Amino acid sequence: MSRPALSPEAAGGKRIRRPFAASFTFAFTFTALCAVSGCGGSLFQSKTAPPTVYRLSAATGTPGAPIAADLAVLRPRVRPGLDTDRIAAAYPDRRLDYYAGARWGGPLDEVAQDLAVEAFHAEANLRNVSSDASAFQGGYWLELDVEDFQAEYGADGGPPTVVVRLRGRVGGAADRRLLGQFVANARQRATGNHLAAIVEAYERAADAAFSQIVAETSTVLAQR
Repeated sequence: MSRPALSPEAAGGKRIRRPFAASFTFAFTFTALCAVSGCGGSLFQSKTAPPTVYRLSAATGTPGAPIAADLAVLRPRVRPGLDTDRIAAAYPDRRLDYYAGARWGGPLDEVAQDLAVEAFHAEANLRNVSSDASAFQGGYWLELDVEDFQAEYGADGGPPTVVVRLRGRVGGAADRRLLGQFVANARQRATGNHLAAIVEAYERAADAAFSQIVAETSTVLAQR
């Protein structure tokens, strides 16, 4: 089976293998952006097909015990090469490329921040969770580094395995003191070598990784 088309533009990247993490469910929706018609002029017409935009969103979870804490999820830092709205694919020779005609709903730092906030709302039971750091001056903050968020192809030529690796740090907003840090890893092999199956693997891997972040953060805050 042939692989989905990738763009001719590539950047160097390292292929990193991580241990498997338990999977939870992230619902995802996607919508194709349609070309604008009837604009009344050639300046508004394009022969280039619009990209398909994929959006990952958190499914409804079961919140844990209440925790009287306010948490601000800061904008994540993303590894170079992944700091884009393009969907990344990595190869055994360390090439990092992108699927043609496909995009996330925004740059990956925005996508990851939204996923984190949604995951906390779905699975945690904090007093408040927000992406606005100024809202909780006396609360807590969560910093995330997105170290892996790519579909990795093996030498066997089969469907890729999506790898998501997040590094988290929790601290107090008042004094910026570090209270805890942890790493979340998830791997999910796509069921097929087509984009719909690959995006489904992305949503399952993202679900597992962000669920780990929620659990680790909740444990730290429950001890305060």
